[in-house]
Amino acid sequence: MFDSKSKKAVEFIDHDEIIKVLAYGSENKDNSEKVDEILKKAETLSGLDRYEVSVLLHACENEENKQLREKIFAMARKIKEEIYGKRIVMFAPLYVSNYCINGCKYCGYHCGSSIRRKKLTQEEIAEECRAIEAMGHKRIAMEAGEDPKNCDIDYILECMKTAYATKNGNGEIRRINVNIAATTVEDYKKLKAAGIGTYILFQETYHKPTYENLHPSGPKSDYEYHTTAHDRAMQGGIDDVGIGVLYGLYEYKYEVIGTMLHVKHLEDTFGVGPHTISIPRVRWAEDVDLSLFPNIVSDEQFKTIIAVLRLAVPYTGMIISTREEQNFRDEIISLGISQTSGGSCTGVGGYAQRLEKGTDSSCDDQSTAQFRVSDVRSEAEVSKALLKNGYIPSFCTACYREGRTGDRFMRLAKTGNISNCCLPNAMLTLAEYALDYGDEEFNKLTFEVIKKERENIAQDSVKTKFDEYLNLIKAGERDFRF
Repeated sequence: MFDSKSKKAVEFIDHDEIIKVLAYGSENKDNSEKVDEILKKAETLSGLDRYEVSVLLHACENEENKQLREKIFAMARKIKEEIYGKRIVMFAPLYVSNYCINGCKYCGYHCGSSIRRKKLTQEEIAEECRAIEAMGHKRIAMEAGEDPKNCDIDYILECMKTAYATKNGNGEIRRINVNIAATTVEDYKKLKAAGIGTYILFQETYHKPTYENLHPSGPKSDYEYHTTAHDRAMQGGIDDVGIGVLYGLYEYKYEVIGTMLHVKHLEDTFGVGPHTISIPRVRWAEDVDLSLFPNIVSDEQFKTIIAVLRLAVPYTGMIISTREEQNFRDEIISLGISQTSGGSCTGVGGYAQRLEKGTDSSCDDQSTAQFRVSDVRSEAEVSKALLKNGYIPSFCTACYREGRTGDRFMRLAKTGNISNCCLPNAMLTLAEYALDYGDEEFNKLTFEVIKKERENIAQDSVKTKFDEYLNLIKAGERDFRF
């Protein structure tokens, strides 16, 4: 499955190569013939290499080149829909502990922060899961700071076990993605045995000098160990891994090319690229001074990053979080995003507190939060907005449960055949959500979407199931399970 002689980080994230690639992009940014050639290649769903990505990034940097940006945006929309259809996978982050011994200058969890430290008990984990399930979520991203004393691997494994075992009416957690610090092959094997979905770890920045400056202390200060974490996860049997950088820590074009080198390394070494790429931007956090970051990414630059990455790595799921504000998030989802969160709490224990208050609005208590949520809509409100904009909120976890992970998933995604699974499953789980949690408006929107989309389904047996759902939604009943 993997090359036992995995490269060192400095070998596959080669600074000199990135500078060379960026220079190539700058030299060819006005070469309209080359740009057209690159766009034609992207349209075939075969992806782009780092040099082609660099050309597009530099060409789009010219503010007057609005026509090119719009062309790239339109192609990103087309590529995303050809591979994944109109479905948008929904998830909720679950922060279980904010204890951390790292000194990361951009993070509210850093060891010098005045943030209130908290670690959830297993009963509190269950309460959080019941609150998340009450919103209709089936998929969570479990997150924690790095502290071997207060939050070791055994604690994370116990949290996963509790989350999978906690039910709330028809609600259940069917997939747990885990975002924790870089660890050992043995620990990744334990996560695999516990039923991890995707292992997610952000590089933060690929620029080594910046990385070392921003991580002055703690285990995370080891650039080599952190950057090769996904290799160890793969070696531990986790074949779905997620990558990403925190845009704004260093110059964005450098980070995108670094991402492309990381993608290539994973594909060359393991035969499988990243299952997801996350695209977060630096945001306000407790005891974090944003004025220290001169590379803050503008909205237009951010849209370009998302669209170009969709052209470059068409098979990969792309994630946007509630770091982005409501209207802007609705806009950028169309540029290639396939996963998003809704009703998110970034505080430790925030979901149960919110449920206790009897509201599904945003968490008010920021005292334990990693960063401030910008899109404060409830999960239902986010899903309604998606439906109104022509998308299908999906609560499906079938690929994971059916073993469509790693290279098996990639074969389907790269050929565009994954949509044959995604569309019917997205609609079935949307109907399930509507019957369990939907109000009158939500159910009406769901009814119209399923009625329209059922005609795109080839299997008669699936169409029959849709007809059952439509009748039940119309009658407001629920006596079956998908």
